[in-house]
Amino acid sequence: MGKDELLKELGQLVIDGDVENAPPKAREALDAGVTPWECISQGLSKGMEKVGQLYEEHEYFLPEVLLSANAMYAALDIVLPELKLKGGGEAPGTVVIGVVEGDIHDIGKNIVKALLTGAGYNVLDKGRNVPADEFLKGVKEEGAQVIAMSTLMTPTLESMREVEQKLAKEGLKETTRTIIGGAATSATFAGEIGSDDYGEDAQQAVDKVKALVDDIKAAVAALGERVEK
Repeated sequence: MGKDELLKELGQLVIDGDVENAPPKAREALDAGVTPWECISQGLSKGMEKVGQLYEEHEYFLPEVLLSANAMYAALDIVLPELKLKGGGEAPGTVVIGVVEGDIHDIGKNIVKALLTGAGYNVLDKGRNVPADEFLKGVKEEGAQVIAMSTLMTPTLESMREVEQKLAKEGLKETTRTIIGGAATSATFAGEIGSDDYGEDAQQAVDKVKALVDDIKAAVAALGERVEK
């Protein structure tokens, strides 16, 4: 079986949410000479991209998306060790993601994480009930370009404001972008607290995170040029 066919089948297994068969297909591809990064960028990523489209078109719903994510993660368990061992393509960016302190509802966050991971991004998942300092830790220690925060509860909106305040206090706003999402949030609230963007749903959030990563990379490059001059 050729490389293109193997990659197509790997992506289809993700689309189908086939948790059982995705890992052996990933191993088959690697054994056939497909590189780990090709498995991710041209197989798993393509599958999750299609899942995102189906979700946006209301043909897939939360159960299907989460099943596809599980299939992707199962395959990644096979591929990622090989990527680290052999080296591979560079991730397009790093994102810190989590549900803010006081909230434990993480389905939306998990979908965004899955779609970003499928697109090749390095995603630092802080989980649920995440204190502000943990988000900042991801920026300081891992060089994340974007912080993505979610909450479904109105009382925990202030946790998002706290993250923005701490970023500003520590002088990180110029080199970090933020995006918020979840039922309790809005574009208006994002503007009020100084967040850079708001995602109405998972697919929109992913598209905006990608744009924010590109934006911060350009801003950091420009800042470096000004310092050199």
